[in-house]
Amino acid sequence: MALFPHRRSEDGPKERRRVPPPAPAPDLYRKEPAGPGPADGTPAAVTAPAPPRGELADDWRPISVDGAVPAFDPRPPTGGLSYRPDTVCDGWSTGELDLRLASVRGYAHRAEGRPREDDAAAAWDELTGAVVFAVADGVSDAREPHIGSQLACRSAVDELLAQVRASGGFVTDWHKLLGTVHWQLVEQARRILHTPDNPSVDDTAALLATTLVAGAATPTPEGVRVTLVSVGDSGVWVIKNQEVYPLKGGKSFGADGLLSSAVRPMPYVPADLGPFEYLLDPGSVLLVGTDGFGDPVGDGRGAVARLCVQELSRPLPPLAFAYTLDFYRETFDDDRTLVALWPRGGASGAVR
Repeated sequence: MALFPHRRSEDGPKERRRVPPPAPAPDLYRKEPAGPGPADGTPAAVTAPAPPRGELADDWRPISVDGAVPAFDPRPPTGGLSYRPDTVCDGWSTGELDLRLASVRGYAHRAEGRPREDDAAAAWDELTGAVVFAVADGVSDAREPHIGSQLACRSAVDELLAQVRASGGFVTDWHKLLGTVHWQLVEQARRILHTPDNPSVDDTAALLATTLVAGAATPTPEGVRVTLVSVGDSGVWVIKNQEVYPLKGGKSFGADGLLSSAVRPMPYVPADLGPFEYLLDPGSVLLVGTDGFGDPVGDGRGAVARLCVQELSRPLPPLAFAYTLDFYRETFDDDRTLVALWPRGGASGAVR
């Protein structure tokens, strides 16, 4: 399809044209001040006048970082799915953390009628205050990538939650975590293929391959301790001191200076597994996302990074978070998924 004829896989210092800063998202939460209440002193209801016909729809047009947003009606996803929503979002707060989560179908998949292949999940342990999370990106070359990403996230969060509940808030066995996801994918592949025996890892990958970032954010006296593992090219960033800094994962640069899209996803389990740890200071924001977010963010010095600093430095309502993630930047048309965590209170210190 000619809608997206030229794809780009890098950002940052190689930009050659000036990109104007993105327009701020519309203020969708304005309310008119309440008028005088009834004579009995009951406060008057706070209402806002209805916008003129068509104005509200204009407010919800995608944020354009650069390029003209293509005008087309998204096609429904095909492939035998009973239901696979274009966009999902969630958001809640604990005593120590604010969480927002969103996954949106990319512009290319909307135009082609393909399902959203990304997914995410999160949960909270009430006793320890730990928040566990997972973000996955189904590999497009697989036959059922959307099933792989969803299963990887759900099974990872279930295992993470069991471990933090058993250990006082921390993940203690990362090999067991990835082993659990591995076997869930293999078992699902067996059911899809209708075979009596479990399929090989290669056959499972051909059907359900997916990247995965999974971990826990645990409040401690020193701050929020984040520990996680990453398989594939999904990544982790932090917003700190009005800048976006890559922390873990994402695509790597090849010898030609271009970003590499080669990944070795789940169900393969890396032999050199080692968790990444980070102390999330108050005033900073942890971002865990797929490459649909990471590629346009690049090295953190481009227009999309400026949009993140402008809009994500404080918790947004969940719908506004999803709306911001659904920005348009020319040629970056992949599905996008992002989990954001804000520690509550305080100002941030220096970058670690």
